[in-house]
Amino acid sequence: MMHKLYKLRRRVQDEKGFTLIELLVVILIIGILAAIAIPSFLGQRAKGQDATAKTTVKTAQTAMETWFTDNQNYTVAADGAELKVIEPTLNDLNGGTLSVDGGEGGYTVSFVNDDKGTGNTFSVVRADDGAVTRGCEKVKEGGCKVEGEGTTGTW
Repeated sequence: MMHKLYKLRRRVQDEKGFTLIELLVVILIIGILAAIAIPSFLGQRAKGQDATAKTTVKTAQTAMETWFTDNQNYTVAADGAELKVIEPTLNDLNGGTLSVDGGEGGYTVSFVNDDKGTGNTFSVVRADDGAVTRGCEKVKEGGCKVEGEGTTGTW
């Protein structure tokens, strides 16, 4: 009995490393985990770019309300030059395009997330009656929530 135990212990000590089957099982498990994780990571960059676009629109909206406080109307240049004076962070648009359409009682502020972005457009509209709505136009997957098969949605 002692002799068999000794032989078994010696045999276990002589075996170093992994067998081919063990390595294949590990590679298979890693492959399955990667197949689950990679698709969820791919959309994160687009969502981040769209989050930046949304922040830009909200910042421009705040600047429009500041403009109104000083001027009692929402009439500003289409490129938002006045807003960029009020809020200097609007000068750094990271390749996107800001557009503003203002009047006496309402405005539309929109930002196109173009130039290496998703191409999605995010907007805030303030109607003459004071109602504010947020909308978006989806080009690629990202932060624009669209119901059904359409391309326009909300955020």
